[in-house]
Amino acid sequence: MSIPHHFKRITLHLARTKEHPTGSHLHGYDIVAPLDADGHIDIAEWRKHKHLCRVHRFWGNEEDVGFLRHRPGGTGGATWVIDYDENRDDDDEPAYRLGDHVMQVGEYLSIRDDEGDMQTFQIVAVENAG
Repeated sequence: MSIPHHFKRITLHLARTKEHPTGSHLHGYDIVAPLDADGHIDIAEWRKHKHLCRVHRFWGNEEDVGFLRHRPGGTGGATWVIDYDENRDDDDEPAYRLGDHVMQVGEYLSIRDDEGDMQTFQIVAVENAG
């Protein structure tokens, strides 16, 4: 099955931190998700194609692959999380207000890692996923 044209690969790089004062292109995520005309994640299309909404986390020499999930609770009644193992919740990484963000180059968003630390990332690319 091919990936529909409105699916994008959104690349995030770690923004400035104490350990990385200029940010880091070696730490981040590639998220594949459907975007609407305004650049927001399209929840209706996500529901139809959940299996295509993959996340690749790259962190130095470590790599993980998971899925973008939408769960009840959180701000606005729902929370977007990166789910690495559907049989566990303790490895999930919630993305702060991901549904409210416009996915465009230069924007920032935050993801809480599995250790509970909030990390800020900058969107560095939004490309066709197909």
